[in-house]
Amino acid sequence: MRLLLLEHAYGYDDVAIVPGEFTINPELAETKFKIQELEFDLPVLASAMDAVVSPSFAVQFNKKGGLGVLNLEGIYTKYSDYEDVLQSIISSEPEKATSIMQSVYNKEISEELVAERVQEIKSNNVICAVSVTPQNTKRLSPIAIDAGADIIVVQSTVTTPRHFSRSITGLNMSELKKQIKVPLIVGNCVSYNVALEFMNTGVDGILVGVGPGAACTTREVTGLGVPQVTATLNCSKARDDYFEETGRYVSIITDGGIRTGGDFCKSFAAGADAVMIGTPLAQTEEAPGSGFNWGMATADQSLPRGTRVSVGTRWSLDTLLNGPSTTSDGTQNFMGALKNCMGFVGAYSIRDMHKAEMIVAPSIKTEGKFFQLGQ
Repeated sequence: MRLLLLEHAYGYDDVAIVPGEFTINPELAETKFKIQELEFDLPVLASAMDAVVSPSFAVQFNKKGGLGVLNLEGIYTKYSDYEDVLQSIISSEPEKATSIMQSVYNKEISEELVAERVQEIKSNNVICAVSVTPQNTKRLSPIAIDAGADIIVVQSTVTTPRHFSRSITGLNMSELKKQIKVPLIVGNCVSYNVALEFMNTGVDGILVGVGPGAACTTREVTGLGVPQVTATLNCSKARDDYFEETGRYVSIITDGGIRTGGDFCKSFAAGADAVMIGTPLAQTEEAPGSGFNWGMATADQSLPRGTRVSVGTRWSLDTLLNGPSTTSDGTQNFMGALKNCMGFVGAYSIRDMHKAEMIVAPSIKTEGKFFQLGQ
């Protein structure tokens, strides 16, 4: 008989950040984020989801100081005129949305369009980041790099340094890192050991999170997932141990599940160097999804692990990132929330935020909020 001792894991609603022993004015808080020598004013990546990042959105987002990641396996590299395709997904009936997406996405990737989309972004004098799945990395990443891509993101639902198969040869991250001359971000993972093994291959950043996104159904379909605070703590501990041993710093990027400024701040307190967000950006006026969002695995031909969700168009990109807020629920002005939180814990930098104390506090959102809960 096997005796199982289950580890307790924590999500954003389970924890709180403890105020610091000294405080600073928010304007003293520095929020810059680096991948190798590339520096960003905002520690925020826009998720490589077709309803979030189009070539034009990537340009707008990058000019505001963040990093928009374009999906090289979505509609933008399969259709030269993609507006009608987007509209067919947006306007479909809920019960037909998945089958319509399976049909739309069941089209070959155009290598010419891969190069064109990268060049379209680069022509606006911004950094270009693109996302590919492990199985298409060897084919598409050289095309993207030749066209001017500055960062390659290798991403799938679960990515590990060692993948075994009877039919395909797994992607060797050490070899890939030697072949490409641009920063490499990989994901997604949730554990100390996998993160550490990735770091030993030479990657520059790691995406953390399996299944927390609003448009992702991986947890429902497969049962996989680890709550984001625990996942980030796991992987950031690997980063710190690796840095202490080698002197090389690998950025941890928490991906998915962030709804409010509070969640945003807790990601950094858990050890994130940056976050990747999707649905809050899908709710902006500039997003290509027009108030809808869907995951990258929604259109899987055999086992969809995402869904199209109606999230509404609620605010501008500026309002989401920098305010001013017109609501009091934490869904706007993420950067203002972060700088204020950094002030309250005495953090001059994102790395200082990693030193902030957190406690388990599952009642933190409801304690004393009788009248708020009744409205």
